[in-house]
Amino acid sequence: MKWQDCERLDQSDVLRTIFYPRPDLSPDDEQTVRFQVADDIALGGRFHPAAKDAPVILLFHGNGEIAADYDTFVPLYLKIGVSLLVVDYRGYGKSGGTPTFSALLEDAVSVYRQMHKGLSDHGYEVKRLFIMGRSLGSAAAIEIAVQAGDGINGLIIESGFASGFRLMKRLGGISLAELDEDKCGLNNAGKLERVKVPTLIIHGEEDTIIPFEAGETLYRRCGSEKKTFLAIPGAGHNDLLYVAHREYFRAIEKLVSG
Repeated sequence: MKWQDCERLDQSDVLRTIFYPRPDLSPDDEQTVRFQVADDIALGGRFHPAAKDAPVILLFHGNGEIAADYDTFVPLYLKIGVSLLVVDYRGYGKSGGTPTFSALLEDAVSVYRQMHKGLSDHGYEVKRLFIMGRSLGSAAAIEIAVQAGDGINGLIIESGFASGFRLMKRLGGISLAELDEDKCGLNNAGKLERVKVPTLIIHGEEDTIIPFEAGETLYRRCGSEKKTFLAIPGAGHNDLLYVAHREYFRAIEKLVSG
């Protein structure tokens, strides 16, 4: 859908505060995938298959990250029998264009709608699909979950924000009080009320970027009857896997095998 009230969000002062795009200049390899989201813009990503019919996690990463950063963690996903597809935003990694809030949400849904055919064309059947969003990527993942309904099998949110406007004010001192957050698509907590698929919320208790309370709010507001909250003591915003990778992947494995 075309979100209303995004003109202010897509102005340069706001974008500079939130987005930190980083290119990936490495050569393409067999993991490289692309999704056409506009006539002249394709998003890059990386697909790491387990078995041909393994469950797939479509992951939208955090700010300052690119899809290639997740290569390090791929063996941990493959170990639990999950294929991992990580997709970059505009201007990140191997993607064209420049990042905007409106494109972030629209592109995520476009990738979701394309990925089944895209992977099947390469011999991979997506029988079970889980959407995952980390930090900034929580907005993309929740948007897909709302629009897809029971077209996906589950949702995973790591270090996600409850209110995009509050996060922007916290990080950059930007006040967007004149806008309607619901019409901008960044009210993650409000949108999660409409999500009914099994949901896993993961948050570090010492997160100083997106406070732990945001994770608690997302869990409380989530409309799923099958929801789990994994709080990780001693973890901040970017070190959850290093602090508690066993608990982290045990929770994901439980969700995808349920």
